[in-house]
Amino acid sequence: MSLPKPEVICTHESDLDGLVAGGLLRRLAKSLHGTEVPLQAWNYQGWKMRALNERCAWVTDFTFESRLDRSNWVVIDHHATSVVPQKARLIHDATKSASLLCYELCREAGLGSPVLDRLVQFTNIGDLWLRRDPDFELACDYANLVKTYGFWPLHDLVGGELERLLDHPLLEVMAVKRRVEDPLGYEWSRQHIDRVSAEVGVVHTTVGNTNLIVHHLLERGATPFKVLATYFPKANRTIVVSFRSLNGEALPVAAALQGGGHPNAAGTTLPKSVQDIESATVYLRQVLDPPPIATGINSPFASLQL
Repeated sequence: MSLPKPEVICTHESDLDGLVAGGLLRRLAKSLHGTEVPLQAWNYQGWKMRALNERCAWVTDFTFESRLDRSNWVVIDHHATSVVPQKARLIHDATKSASLLCYELCREAGLGSPVLDRLVQFTNIGDLWLRRDPDFELACDYANLVKTYGFWPLHDLVGGELERLLDHPLLEVMAVKRRVEDPLGYEWSRQHIDRVSAEVGVVHTTVGNTNLIVHHLLERGATPFKVLATYFPKANRTIVVSFRSLNGEALPVAAALQGGGHPNAAGTTLPKSVQDIESATVYLRQVLDPPPIATGINSPFASLQL
């Protein structure tokens, strides 16, 4: 395997796929090059603004774009892209999660194990939203670990040892939350949806797995909106917005807000000036449903002579 020695490994901070993929690449780098490589986790907004000063980096779970097409850079990803690499090495497959793509490299290097097989399987099911898989509910419990406890707290809890995530005691908490909180949360959220535009609505949540609740709302036709947004306030007072849809409408909405992701599961981080839920909804309306420009006799510009 001829992968260059990276100065840094960058991954997505907001889900289990990014956590597992980043951890696997760090393990692979140590096996190939005998050194501990720093791991960085970024949200979409921060990643788009990050300077790319390294001569060599490995990137996973982020869309391959022109600025990543750099010599000695390696990108392992599954998001849709129209950019053809000229300099970088791109390992891409839209039918596999980032963690599965990274794990295939690890197995090629002799780093596979039955425990990692199972963990990556759960990650793949949850990230690709394979609802017909018999392990789908359990996979959602695994995915919800990062949503509930955060990337770095969970990483530190297992000491960076991914194997310790399999059958972790916190999964019992996730299972109880799913059985008890999800039905309660669904009924409450169904009655608390605000209009942003003709196609986008904001779903307010109280308890339960937000992703599952939103998916049920879409799947059951409980709302007239094609795209449903949910807010995730962070400790630093920034607000992350998640967008979900059924027919590919989520990604264009996220892109309009400088975000990214999958066709039906995308997101973005709002500007730092937006620090509460009320302001977030106002901001979304300004961007996604701006008021029409006044024209005609009642326009304030009607008396201006060109």
